[in-house]
Amino acid sequence: MHDLPTFRLVWQTAAMIAFGALGGFVATLAHVPMPWMLGGLLSSALVILLWAPPFLKDYDFPLPFRTGFVALIGVMIGTQVTADLLAMAGQLPWTMGGLVVFVICAHLGNTLIFRRLGGYDRATAFYSGTPGGLMESIVMGEGAGADIRILTAQQFLRIIVVITLLPLGLSLWMGTPVGSAAGLRAASGHVPVTPQALVLICLAAGLGLWLARLIRLPAAQLSGPMILAALATTTGVLDLHLPIWLIAAAQLVIGVSLGMRFKGTNLPLLRRCTWLALVSVVYMLILGGVLSAILWQITGIEWLHLLISFSPGGVAEMSVVALSLAANPALVGLHHVVRILMTVVELSVMARLLGMR
Repeated sequence: MHDLPTFRLVWQTAAMIAFGALGGFVATLAHVPMPWMLGGLLSSALVILLWAPPFLKDYDFPLPFRTGFVALIGVMIGTQVTADLLAMAGQLPWTMGGLVVFVICAHLGNTLIFRRLGGYDRATAFYSGTPGGLMESIVMGEGAGADIRILTAQQFLRIIVVITLLPLGLSLWMGTPVGSAAGLRAASGHVPVTPQALVLICLAAGLGLWLARLIRLPAAQLSGPMILAALATTTGVLDLHLPIWLIAAAQLVIGVSLGMRFKGTNLPLLRRCTWLALVSVVYMLILGGVLSAILWQITGIEWLHLLISFSPGGVAEMSVVALSLAANPALVGLHHVVRILMTVVELSVMARLLGMR
């Protein structure tokens, strides 16, 4: 006899992935940038907001399923660690210093945007304005008396708006859709992926995730597998290559899981939060672009790679963007893990100084 709750969860998830895949396929035909992520996000959001089928009433997208794909992406990023990245070690203090400036300026600017334009109370504006540390911001904000509905919506919309605006903007600038098949091939190379290699990737993902959680690394689902795969690659233990279909699958799963965040959303609240998220994200992208231009002149690291490193989406989402662009995903992933760690530290210090706790 089937375990009915488990069986129901499986087919509900399969249905949402199917809706997402349909959206991804249409987005591919329409030459939308990052088609599987954005198509999956849009189609699942439309299902939730416009249809709201009864079979999804008690459904939440399974976090372990998403975490598994993020861990696989972590392994893939780790395999991209090369001598070129190691040669940048002398430039990293500059970029990490730039991240400190970004985190502080982004948080202060966002707090003003949400306070002045949004009319949010002090705690809600403060915790909604962090450029990372989504779960930490929500937990600490709830304890400080922030409006948890607004705070949660603003934090998730930050990620959604970044991964929508950035690929669209880059596509207009570069003249070709980013995350296209050409970009995926550039990231993956032309070596076919064997079943044995896929088994090794899965083992590295599981072991890296377990170790990262054991020692409590930030963004453990990505950072642990990334570090383990990087060590295995640079020491010559493994020689793995990135399959195109895995990037597309990761885009799809992450996109659908983000689209599901609209479940139970109040539409007037969503409209209010969305335009504020647009203002906030545009401000942060301009800030990141200016800092990237300055650091490009100082370090010689490509401006595009720095821009993606300073774009405040989720770690997993921005890592997939970097993989799809073949934009030094190891460098990008490292900066986003550090951004989250810096944001949590800055949030804790500022909350204490401002009496927000």
